[in-house]
Order: sequence, then structure tokens, then C-alpha cells
Amino acid sequence: MSKNKLYRIESQERKSDLLSFIIGIIVYAIVLYMASNLFENFEITNFYYALIAALVMSALNYVIKPVLIYWTLPLTFLTFGIAYPIVNMIILEICDVLMGKAFVIHGFISMFFISIFIRLLKLLFDKLITDKIGGR
Repeated sequence: MSKNKLYRIESQERKSDLLSFIIGIIVYAIVLYMASNLFENFEITNFYYALIAALVMSALNYVIKPVLIYWTLPLTFLTFGIAYPIVNMIILEICDVLMGKAFVIHGFISMFFISIFIRLLKLLFDKLITDKIGGR
């Protein structure tokens, strides 16, 4: 195999990864915006801030979520997985603090249900949209 063919394959994989990332962020923003329209205790100013929140939450999920999962593993094990949304709630609260008035969640119980809703809808949209378009 020549060097030129190898480079083309590698550059196509990079384009696919970048496309998957961009589509994933847009899908995440759509999910967040849908959640803010469905739940009255969750407010996002507009879709632009939903995109910024999607970027922030993706970064938090990549950096902080593995540590939080490790810390809450005993609690998750004892509750048979019911405590897992607590990790997503912590991520939502950190995003709430970082975003200020553009991203606001009121109440602990509503944050629990919002985190479950966002996780399930994101999982569904990833299977239906991101995996098909992004080429994974």
C-alpha cells in the first residue's frame, strides 16, 4: 500500500471523527433545548446557549464524569444503579454554575428527572442520528 493511500484513509477517519463530534454537539444542544421546553424548572435562554452548554457538558463528561463515577460506584452498587443519575445531576449543576443565567435548573427533584430525560433522549438520538450520519 502506498503512502498516498494510507494518508487518504487516515484523513477520512479524521473527517469522520470531526463530523461525529460536531453532529454529537448539535444533537446534545437539541436535546438540552427540548428538555428546557418540556420542563418548566429548566431554562436555557436560546439555542446558541444550548450549543455552548452542550460543549461545556461534553467537556465535563469527558474530564470529570469518570472520576465522579469512580467516587459514586459504591453507592451505585448498593442502590442497583438508581444512584447513577446523581453523577449526571452533578454535571448539570456544574454546567449551571459555569453558564450563569443562560442555563438554570431549579430544584433537586426536577434535576433528577431532567438528568434522566436528557440521558435517555441523548442515547436515542445518538443511535438514530449521530451514528448514522457520523459513520460510526
